[in-house]
Amino acid sequence: MSETVRDVVRGDDCTVDADATVGYGEFDEPTRIGDGATIRAGSIVYGDVTIGDGFATGHDVLVREGTTIGDDVLVGTKTVIDGETTIGDDVSLQTNVYVPTRTTIGSNVFVGPGAVLTNDEYPVRTDDGLEGPTIEDGASIGANATLLPGVTVGENAFVAAGAVVTTDVPADSLAVGTPATVQELPEPLEGANQFA
Repeated sequence: MSETVRDVVRGDDCTVDADATVGYGEFDEPTRIGDGATIRAGSIVYGDVTIGDGFATGHDVLVREGTTIGDDVLVGTKTVIDGETTIGDDVSLQTNVYVPTRTTIGSNVFVGPGAVLTNDEYPVRTDDGLEGPTIEDGASIGANATLLPGVTVGENAFVAAGAVVTTDVPADSLAVGTPATVQELPEPLEGANQFA
């Protein structure tokens, strides 16, 4: 049975540390959190956010308004999800990941520590609108990789650590380097992500 508290609808068996904030701000829609969530100290989840079952954060996580998150999603310490973002099921966002407004992340996706996704092609110079990257189901993004606005990382593709992705990465391929070039996916990297 769910309980409603101050613009928050919380499922069963949720743990929200005393110094975490859930339902921040004033929005037309409440924050909705599924069963079994763990939201750790220093984290802030805005109003108008919908989160599925089995959600867990590290410390000092920020989830902005207009975000929808599926089931069994881990958001690592000091990760920022800047709103109007959709994240599927079985996703692992490691420490210090930045996810900008208008990003789409599919299911069974891994994003390594320090990865930066961007949504503004010419920051402060033009007002062409914001478009975050799309990361399709089963993709993996390595540590400290950077994805530029509007790029798509295809299903089961792999972006190497430190790569700068400036163009789309086809499904089942490997992106390496700065700027990233696409290569055949090595056999050890083929197949689905294996979360414990």
